Amino acid sequence: MQRALLAAFGVAVMTTATAGGKPVSAVTPPSNEMVRSRAEALIAEMTPQEKAGQLSQYFYFAVFPSQAQLVNGHLEKGEVGSLLFVSDPAETNRLQKIAVEKTRLKIPLLFGFDVIHGLHTILPVPIGMAASWDPQLVENAQSLAASEARAVGIHWAFAPHVAIARDPRWGRIVEGAGEDPYLGAAMAAAQVRGFQGAFIGSPRHIIAGPKHFAGYGAALGGRDYDEVNLSDNELWNVYLQPFKAAVDAGAGNIMAAYMGLNGVPASGNSWLLTKVLRDTWGFKGFVVSDSAAVRSLAVQGLASDPDDAAVRALKAGVDMEMALIGKPAAFESLPTALEQGRISRQELDSAVRRVIEAKIRLGLFENPYVDEAKAMTVLHDPSHLNAARVAAERSAVLLRNENAVLPLDAHRIKSIAVIGPLADSPRDTLGPWVFKQNNLNATTILAGIRAKVGTKIRIDYSEGVRLPARLHPSPFGMMDGPQPPKAALDETLEIRRATELARGADVALLVLGEGQEMIGEMASRSSLDLPGRQQELLDAVVAAGKPVILLLMNGRPLDLKETKADAIMEIWYPGSEGGNAIANLVFGDAAPGGKLPFTWIRNAAQAPLIYSHLTSHDPGNADKRYWNESSEPRYPFGYGLSYTKFSYANLHIERTSYAPGEPVNVTVDVQNAGPRAGDEVAQLYLHQRSGTSARPVRELKGFQRVTLQPGETRNLRFTLRPEDLRYWTSVLGSWVQDAAKFDVWVGGSSQADLASSFEVKRPH
Repeated sequence: MQRALLAAFGVAVMTTATAGGKPVSAVTPPSNEMVRSRAEALIAEMTPQEKAGQLSQYFYFAVFPSQAQLVNGHLEKGEVGSLLFVSDPAETNRLQKIAVEKTRLKIPLLFGFDVIHGLHTILPVPIGMAASWDPQLVENAQSLAASEARAVGIHWAFAPHVAIARDPRWGRIVEGAGEDPYLGAAMAAAQVRGFQGAFIGSPRHIIAGPKHFAGYGAALGGRDYDEVNLSDNELWNVYLQPFKAAVDAGAGNIMAAYMGLNGVPASGNSWLLTKVLRDTWGFKGFVVSDSAAVRSLAVQGLASDPDDAAVRALKAGVDMEMALIGKPAAFESLPTALEQGRISRQELDSAVRRVIEAKIRLGLFENPYVDEAKAMTVLHDPSHLNAARVAAERSAVLLRNENAVLPLDAHRIKSIAVIGPLADSPRDTLGPWVFKQNNLNATTILAGIRAKVGTKIRIDYSEGVRLPARLHPSPFGMMDGPQPPKAALDETLEIRRATELARGADVALLVLGEGQEMIGEMASRSSLDLPGRQQELLDAVVAAGKPVILLLMNGRPLDLKETKADAIMEIWYPGSEGGNAIANLVFGDAAPGGKLPFTWIRNAAQAPLIYSHLTSHDPGNADKRYWNESSEPRYPFGYGLSYTKFSYANLHIERTSYAPGEPVNVTVDVQNAGPRAGDEVAQLYLHQRSGTSARPVRELKGFQRVTLQPGETRNLRFTLRPEDLRYWTSVLGSWVQDAAKFDVWVGGSSQADLASSFEVKRPH
């Protein structure tokens, strides 16, 4: 009877079955009808002010008394729907108790947080995890992050960031999956599944909030927050694809973008938030604005004032406003707008319903609090660190390995010089979007190498140089807390000392790149050079004449000039276990198998440069677009070496001719032709020779990461689905699958040369 009553009120119910004589518990989600009925009953009791409160989300910083006072006043009246930036379980319980025990309707709070690449256990940054080309790894990683978040009382991640990034000057390239819509869609769906589990309300999981809808990554000049002007072709075929995949995976929330898209700010764009997201894609969750984005509609010239902005945002499809710190929510004016007839009760109630339904599905009405003692157990689960280490190992991309200098043989090396400003920086090892509320501890590269070799190999260390300060300080610095001051460093003398250490060692290991505050939100760069005097340090160490291994800690391609480093490995910002992971890679206990998720351009002047471009009328001179240097990238999209060699053969397409809508099956043999076990990412690319619109020279349409033993051959099968052969064309204003000839390539990068073809023919 109790279970029946709970189910009747839309509560996720625990059921028990038996397997092998042992009970097995499973949680089943409530039906849509039950959730809707319960939400409607609650909405019927709410005043317009309480409804507006449910649509308002506030930052809560106890250390800022004025902000805390503003929030507390609304909270005690039952006029707060959500809080963000609270991650202390005791504090979430305290605030939740006010909402569910001291307000009229006892509606629980929804706590949100930027769980970008981990909460307590920090994983590699998203661009790094995308470089793994391993959706299952990414899903598992975000499931781990979700379990830690839910344990401390967080219900909702402002993630994944799924914006396509084709201009690496843009700092938020580090938060996404790079330049390609197919890879981006695969990573978006994997992250949603990881955060949410089988359904919204799955135990130990949270709501995913893909962001920022849409086109944010195409900001002019790579300048964060700048306007975006996209053709219909790019918008539908490229920038919307990861969002569509996230919605199809069941995402419970979407965050609208700040910037203007084709002249209309996203948070006031009804075509984007209603016609596309809800009417075309069938999205059923709730939409949140970015911080202060509703008020910004007035700043951007769409709305006349904050009250008008609130009306426009609600009508466009924003269900919850993330309010500006220190200011009342613009949505506070919605009751007045309702009274004046500027919005309808149906419009207001529809938004409130979506927020309430999310809280019902999460089970917050029945279980609003967290077990504070258990939370600590979850956060310190040692298996989480092991998972973070594996993720960092599988994310690394080997870019160069002359004379097979890597992996190092610990039995033959007696000394290593570890050099660089990022070699022993725990904060930078973690990367951006990690705050003092999370966990600022990390195993650095220096610490990982030392732990790996013990006393068997002499390790000398030099910082070499310091990273320069940003011209404009990061606005997120306050969330990290004060950093301890460093003693002054004479960089000229330290470069000289580092060079001498390298000359006296068997091998030099340089850890260079960008500090974590140099990338991310509000961290665009006009240059891709190594910041500060790092290039000078690199050149000096290379000139010492010993083997040099360059480890790059960054989230975008960097201009490495014509460095002669013997080996180059992109390690991204590898997270809590970064040092141990990189030590395993350097000494061969793990093998690099990652591939680049973007085209590695030579310098910032080439941006944007993508592999999937349209064919020029003069393709023969594609490498001569610049008269003073090559137009080709430093490394192509999908590129990455291994400690072994792979070969491809026997590319076979099941038939030569297909009707529209039929799947196309492709097989290929991949062999490990080298002496060591290793991972290869087999990639399938497609080109349509002619059609309603011109199509890119190549487009990624399939990939598989496989582990092969020396000499092992694996036959891989790819299936091109009908949706892989269609595209959106402005000629028709819709999707089309043409009758046409198609070229197929399969290999280890976007420059794969093993090719075949097939044709799609319409029946006569």
